[in-house]
Amino acid sequence: MRLVVLDTNVIVSAAIKPGSIPAKIVMDWALDGHIQVVTSPWVIGEYREVVQRAKFRRYGFPPQWMEYLVEESLHLPDPPPWPYQGQDPKDAPFLALAHASGAWLVTGNLKHFPEIARKGVIVRSPSDYLAHLVETGKP
Repeated sequence: MRLVVLDTNVIVSAAIKPGSIPAKIVMDWALDGHIQVVTSPWVIGEYREVVQRAKFRRYGFPPQWMEYLVEESLHLPDPPPWPYQGQDPKDAPFLALAHASGAWLVTGNLKHFPEIARKGVIVRSPSDYLAHLVETGKP
């Protein structure tokens, strides 16, 4: 099973733009069970906090499928703090979780995850990750 940590911006983009690449990853791959989303208490809290923001209400947030995605995710405990900092300290828990689980991290903000902060974690944009999934095929 392919393990993936989805940055919050992927969740938001999937909900705002139903035909987008992030939406395809969530709907066609994660919710259909072809990839396994990995979460932790911190990541779930981040998802829930962000989708409750007033600026997203006009999009009908929170998305109905988000709680199902969370329920079906591989729940791991919060990993130890990630010692390597990128541009935004709130991004470090995503790297720590991807590292601890052996998952890839998918984000729409690659610049927030510079090579020096990754320390072996594979980080992909939604378009690169979807291309990889399509190339390798559904199991």
